[in-house]
Amino acid sequence: MSLIELKNVAAFYGPSQALFDVSLSVGEGEVLALMGRNGMGKTTTVKVMCRMLKNSDGAVQFGGQDIGALPSYKAARLGIGLVPEGRRCFANLSVHENLIAAARKGAWDFEAVCRLFPRLEERRDQSAASLSGGEQQMLAIGRALMTNPKLLILDEATEGLAPVIRQEIWEAVAKLKAETGMAIIAIDKSLKELGQVADCAVILEKGRTVWAGAFGDLGPEETDRYLGV
Repeated sequence: MSLIELKNVAAFYGPSQALFDVSLSVGEGEVLALMGRNGMGKTTTVKVMCRMLKNSDGAVQFGGQDIGALPSYKAARLGIGLVPEGRRCFANLSVHENLIAAARKGAWDFEAVCRLFPRLEERRDQSAASLSGGEQQMLAIGRALMTNPKLLILDEATEGLAPVIRQEIWEAVAKLKAETGMAIIAIDKSLKELGQVADCAVILEKGRTVWAGAFGDLGPEETDRYLGV
């Protein structure tokens, strides 16, 4: 059974249409790589899933429930956790305050997040603004986990980070997949790193789903056509 499913979704920013025909589904415990060149609709699709942008056509279901009419905060309460592009931590709050700001009861509490990212315990009382980019990304992931989501969406979670930090974050994603059964949608440009965790992939081009299938079936023809420069 699909945890989240989009069927023939269209969406607009004002008069400009951004999504024309996007379909995808993610089952419980699956990791989906959402792929495509810049500007092809990946982040817009995430906004529709999180109900930050209304779809003008098509359907969005989560846990078998049509969530098309829900505001974003109610979608979050159902179990959709977002790590947004650009991290967007609360700069003036401490690490601990950032993590508990949206916390909900469940297995993911402050201690559990610090076991996944020990640096956050070390910097518990520091402001988010004083952290490195990699530490802020860990904080953003930890903040999403503290909502105890059923689905975790990572929008460019390793963009612009040093290779050693990228590896640390991908190791954390692999651990989440192996130990929690949490469904994950990951947007990233690295086929190699996505291939270490992804079960399936969806490729968007000009606001449309143009390829979907098992990640292992994604060949050079598809990557050259839809992902190459």
